[in-house]
Amino acid sequence: MKKGNTPDKFSYCEWSFWRQGLSSIAGVDEVGRGPLAGPVVAAAVIFPPEVILPGVTDSKRLSPRQRLALFPRIKMKSLAIGLGILSPNEIDRINILQASLQAMGKAVRNLNPKPDLVLVDGNHSLDLPFPQQCLIQGDRLSHAIGAASILAKVVRDLLMEACHHRFPVYNFRMNKGYGTREHLAALNKHGPCSIHRLTFRGVLSGERYRPPS
Repeated sequence: MKKGNTPDKFSYCEWSFWRQGLSSIAGVDEVGRGPLAGPVVAAAVIFPPEVILPGVTDSKRLSPRQRLALFPRIKMKSLAIGLGILSPNEIDRINILQASLQAMGKAVRNLNPKPDLVLVDGNHSLDLPFPQQCLIQGDRLSHAIGAASILAKVVRDLLMEACHHRFPVYNFRMNKGYGTREHLAALNKHGPCSIHRLTFRGVLSGERYRPPS
């Protein structure tokens, strides 16, 4: 793997599968496990064999401007894209791990055509009727997972910016639902809104941040 944001294209694990004759390889990833508000969003991507976009890597290693620049290129070059979104209410009902796995499963099931193999970011397999392989730090090892992480991050950020207009006191435009000092202070003052995850520590009234007197 090269230093910096852009790996060498042959370092991606897809090459070994393409050389084995697998042509439809999906990568799936999710974003939004840690925030106190908003949905968890997953994306799945299939690229045509040997299609590699320079700059694709783990979305956390890219700036917002870089992610936005790659977003339309990924959509244009991909063979298929699927999204899966679970709401804060669903997260509270089944817990964030299960919500993340369900979101990823939905994203893969929304792919058309269906994959020959699914590369899953992390160490939890999904309830899917397709062969799959889990990859720790898969968004840095797999081109398709890296692309999926970018799509999921951009989509979730856009959803949180829309929520900012509904609930401006929390400044979701900037914090995207994460527990920043400003966000926690707003929770302390105003209480949670309809997109807060009520089962998360930091949202419950007894665990909110209180500024020093």
